[in-house]
Amino acid sequence: MSAAHLRVDGATVLRGTRRVLEDVSLAVSPGERIGLIGANGSGKSTLLSLISGSLDAQAASGSITVPTTLGSLAQELEHTADDSLSEVIESAVAPLRAIGTRLEEAAAHLADAASPHNSAAEDYEQALLEAEHSGLWELDAQIDSMLTGLGLGGIARSRPVAALSGGQRRRLALAALLLKRPSALVLDEPTNHLDDGAVAFLEQQLLGWTGPVLFASHDRSFLDAVATGIVDLDYSFGPEGPTSGLQQARRYTGGFSDYLVARAADRVRWQRAFEEQQAERRRLEYVIAVDARDVFHTTKPRSETRMAAKFEADRAAKTVGARLRQARNRLAELDRSPVHAPPKLLQFSGFERSGEVSAEQASAMLTRNDPIAVVHGAAVGRRLAPISLEIGPHSRLLIEGANGAGKSTLLSLLSGQLQPEVGTVELHGSVGLLAQYDSWPDLTVTAEQAYRQDLASGDTLPTPWELGLLDEAASRLPLAALSYGQRRRIALARLIADPPDLLLLDEPTNHLALSLAEELEQAIPDYPGAVVIASHDRWLRERWRGEVLQLHPAAS
Repeated sequence: MSAAHLRVDGATVLRGTRRVLEDVSLAVSPGERIGLIGANGSGKSTLLSLISGSLDAQAASGSITVPTTLGSLAQELEHTADDSLSEVIESAVAPLRAIGTRLEEAAAHLADAASPHNSAAEDYEQALLEAEHSGLWELDAQIDSMLTGLGLGGIARSRPVAALSGGQRRRLALAALLLKRPSALVLDEPTNHLDDGAVAFLEQQLLGWTGPVLFASHDRSFLDAVATGIVDLDYSFGPEGPTSGLQQARRYTGGFSDYLVARAADRVRWQRAFEEQQAERRRLEYVIAVDARDVFHTTKPRSETRMAAKFEADRAAKTVGARLRQARNRLAELDRSPVHAPPKLLQFSGFERSGEVSAEQASAMLTRNDPIAVVHGAAVGRRLAPISLEIGPHSRLLIEGANGAGKSTLLSLLSGQLQPEVGTVELHGSVGLLAQYDSWPDLTVTAEQAYRQDLASGDTLPTPWELGLLDEAASRLPLAALSYGQRRRIALARLIADPPDLLLLDEPTNHLALSLAEELEQAIPDYPGAVVIASHDRWLRERWRGEVLQLHPAAS
């Protein structure tokens, strides 16, 4: 494979006793842009760190091949706090500036009569070709365009790095990386801290990139716009089908929309293979447990003579024995490579995915027409400007706004966790909030205990793994041993198992696997109560079909 390619062969990484990556292989060719997806903890950042050479792990194995120059988006700028924005950028473009210096020196030597003419001419021609190829003449314009496109154009270039916010430092690191023009790019969540305009600018930059690009992202719109392929680090069966066993790093062609179509088809194949294997298992068990006895307990032999009777019995015994051996061997094969049932799709308790509800629920819903929440002139200092609204019993409301506009504050008011400084908030019914940041009073209890605590009929509710949110092993671990994303799934499980009249979701797709975020969004239209969502997620916002409330920051 050409040195211009990026390739990983058989990568396995251990952290303590946990296998983060297992026999992962992938290749990215020039012009390809491969998006890495997977649940939190699936190994996306680990794989990118392994490729960039910055991995700190107990044990790592496998082969990594990278192009001559590899650029990775660091979590923090590799500059001192006293460096200015301008110094960071100039450090990034120093190799390009050096081409200009060589060109000037070559021109001076060419004009010097004492210099060997042929050698000076060759040096000048080489430097000129490098300058034209690197875009040296447009470099200053490119710097201006890059900083403006990534939202840094209004910041004085003399400002020190220490005076920049975390988001600004992240954008500066991205600008510096793109201006370096390495052969290949490895990017971890490149759209973090970017507004919609900056994301659109980054998309255009990557669409024109000629080298291989590998990036991890939770931004589904970005994946759809940029990726030429998707690699899913969550375990799934291979292209051969469900009987091929589970593997990491399954590759799909196209963007995120294409991935969703392929994954849906995979699920149909998986369900069909599971049902077919279960049917075959039942047939084989019947042959072993029932058919054999029936054959041995037949009626009279077809011949009346003793010799003929013995012949018939021996022949029947041989036939039955062969059938039993075949059935047992086949059953053993199924046991060695079983097709497990596909995970359940997310579904709120009390109603089917089709939207059907019980007669009791339907009656209650039909007779409830009054608003479930009424907000009148409510405000909270500089956190939320005065606002009035009514939320009906089946409302679907999306809250949008810039950071600091008060989205989370409004949800806190609607949940009753915060009281307005002015105005009123009236609630008529049960309310449940999936907060943006989790808060658990006791991290020593197991995930399943935390899930059932204080819920009505807690002992009879489906388990977190029956809801498809957390596997059985993780559900038995203390909350302190779980990742932030896993704890958020437990908080979501409480709302799914016992749905409130008013469901409040604050950035619901944060820290969730993209497949789970998709299932949650698909379940919302059938929710039996009202739903209010605050989200920056472009994919969700672009596909929202309910009402939209735009918030603006409170005047200082």
